[in-house]
Amino acid sequence: MKALIFGRTGQLAIELVRRAPEGANLVALGRDAVDLAHPDACARAVTETDADIVINAAAYTAVDQAESEPELARRVNAQSPGAMARAAAARGLPFIHVSTDYVFDGSGNLAWREDDSTGPLGVYGRTKLEGEQAVLDAGGTSVILRTAWVFSAHGRNFVKTMLRLGAEREELSIVADQRGGPTAAANIADAIWTIAAAFEKGKGVPGIYHFAGAPAVTWADFAEAIFAASRRIAHPPRVRRITTSDYPTPARRPANSVLDCTKIHQTYGIAQPDWRQSLAEVIEEIEADQ
Repeated sequence: MKALIFGRTGQLAIELVRRAPEGANLVALGRDAVDLAHPDACARAVTETDADIVINAAAYTAVDQAESEPELARRVNAQSPGAMARAAAARGLPFIHVSTDYVFDGSGNLAWREDDSTGPLGVYGRTKLEGEQAVLDAGGTSVILRTAWVFSAHGRNFVKTMLRLGAEREELSIVADQRGGPTAAANIADAIWTIAAAFEKGKGVPGIYHFAGAPAVTWADFAEAIFAASRRIAHPPRVRRITTSDYPTPARRPANSVLDCTKIHQTYGIAQPDWRQSLAEVIEEIEADQ
């Protein structure tokens, strides 16, 4: 298998390279090679590749900043994935694109299914939804993988922030009225490689799929689990549970980000990972490097 990966230094791209199947030939493109703000450059990279499959693991993920940079977010999250997908379709290459729980409005208490009505609350979610539609409109063989609450030992994420703040403060105020499934980038990478292998064997099934960790928790629950798993934080801070309205941000967040992952299990045999096990592994890696 030879894969062209958009992204090189992001959480998911790093894990895709680290966890690639034995013998896989990878080309991971960073911003220095292809700027996702330029759709034509993205399309050209796909047109010129000799890869068997194309994976888009890059995105504009600064949720709050997107509110003041809507056009840049749209180019990166919508126009460039669309250009990649069209170029892949023209070459007959499978295309795997990673999306987000933010395409939903976060209402209700039920886990979101792939065919539920979307309703993003902000620029980030809207541009990611536009990206999904652009990929589908390309008419090729594509998989859209929606995930949520991504964490790893790399880059910026909630786990690394909590470990840093937990070592500095006696009390932290954490939102307790937003629920979701924390998802390790390594688990997402494994799911993507499973899907890629299915396409390599001619057994891939295009469509939209949900993949996130279980069990569902609030951010406050997640923070407490992080402190409990850390060996470096001798005296974990108290977690003061607050509401979303107590912590206003430029972009609205969905209150319910829980994803129903039944379809991906039925189609590809990919089970929902227990994020608690993945969290322990990520924290061990982070703290081993400190």
